Amino acid sequence: MNTLPVWSVDARTGAESAQVTVESTAEDVDRAVRAARAALPALAARPARAALLRAAAELLERRSEALIAAADLETALGAVRLSGELARTTYQLRAFADAVDEGGFLDVVIDHADPGARPAPRPDLRRWKIPLGVVAVFAASNFPFAFSVPGGDTASALAAGCPVVAKAHPDHPATSELTAAAIRDAAESVGLPADVLVLVHGRQAGVDLVQHPLIGAAGFTGSIPGGRALFDLAAARPVPIPFHGELGSLNPVVVTEQAAAERAEEIGAGLAGSFTQGMGQFCTKPGLVFVPAGAAGDRLEKALTAGAEQAATGALLDARMRAGFLTGFAARAALPGVTAPLAAEPVANQGQAVRAGYVSLPARLLAEDAYEALLEECFGPLTVVARYDGLGEVGAALGRLGGNLTATLHAQPGDPHAPELLALLTGLAGRVLHGGWPTGVAVAPAMHHGGPYPATTSTSTSVGGTAVERWLRPVVYQNVPAELLPAELRDENEPGVPRRVDNLLER
Repeated sequence: MNTLPVWSVDARTGAESAQVTVESTAEDVDRAVRAARAALPALAARPARAALLRAAAELLERRSEALIAAADLETALGAVRLSGELARTTYQLRAFADAVDEGGFLDVVIDHADPGARPAPRPDLRRWKIPLGVVAVFAASNFPFAFSVPGGDTASALAAGCPVVAKAHPDHPATSELTAAAIRDAAESVGLPADVLVLVHGRQAGVDLVQHPLIGAAGFTGSIPGGRALFDLAAARPVPIPFHGELGSLNPVVVTEQAAAERAEEIGAGLAGSFTQGMGQFCTKPGLVFVPAGAAGDRLEKALTAGAEQAATGALLDARMRAGFLTGFAARAALPGVTAPLAAEPVANQGQAVRAGYVSLPARLLAEDAYEALLEECFGPLTVVARYDGLGEVGAALGRLGGNLTATLHAQPGDPHAPELLALLTGLAGRVLHGGWPTGVAVAPAMHHGGPYPATTSTSTSVGGTAVERWLRPVVYQNVPAELLPAELRDENEPGVPRRVDNLLER
């Protein structure tokens, strides 16, 4: 059987750099999944999982120079941005190691037997969560570290005790190989099998992964069409599996009249910095911004134009995304009533580079079907400014949106419209900001990175401590003798995990 070569491509020039490997066949995927499944028992001990996560973080840091060089070639994201992303990735691995040590994610609940309970006697019940099995992780194009092979899906799955088969993104195969090697080497360094993580390549490999009977769940970050296709496959299996997909988000922003009147220049400059950050390739990029019509809105747009004109030009992740961005901008700018104060366009004599742009229109037009494209994400440094005359126009447009990762409100203290708008935005997104900009997702226990469909296909998060819950299922033991129970469920609680015992918190 002939297999297609997998090339590393220079994102700045579009030229093939080197052949990395070949696409994985169905047989390769089967071997990968079975090898990972064989490693499942080795991850049962929590101390071993914590050691693996910390060792992986250390090895990624130790190999950072080669990793960043490979990722910069394949993504054109720049060494500064990639250094920060790698630091975030290693922090995330260590944060999950700490969570594994603490054990709260096991969600242990114990109800001792009570023969006198009413309306009926109660048996001895002991509940906790166990790993789902092998997890398929799909690497994201725009974050070659933090949302790819060594990213949050992999870290949280390993923390849960689930081996991982990662599907490399075609935009950064060499980076994927290097990061996978670091995790596999880290596993062996702490006495675990390297196959706690196995890497595969190729589009068909992703399909084969989701359909493999030994895959217990999947995590995906990417486009709506690709993610929805895999989600449907996961649901159509003889035994359906959880599919936690992050697909697409417009991330609406509403600026009240008071905020625009008092902070127009600040907000305009902040918007310029946010929607052009990373060449507009953040999943939390503000893609639709409502500003009041009138003088304050004029001032805001003037500041936005000035800031965006100064934004750095650069290549997008690949030629397909570049073409989609330029075509998408042109289609939006050509709609009746839409203006383009700053045109997105190629940069002469700079290879694949483009410059940022934005379009502006009256918000009332967004209620019409002809302007539906403006309510859809366009990947790249593009945002849509909607000038509203009354909050009714804002509500009508927001009512046509699907789910989002974020929604942002810019309001002033005592702003009479803030409560109504905050409630409206809460219904649309998983993270709601008051002030500031949504680009940048803190790795913290309380973080939620998800939202209603199509932002995600589930109610879970891919960032933060609770991301581990995606890869676990609850089991309750009834009247099981103590010697047969896991140590965390015995009365002595030798591991010292947080528990709720007879409806009282125990630490």
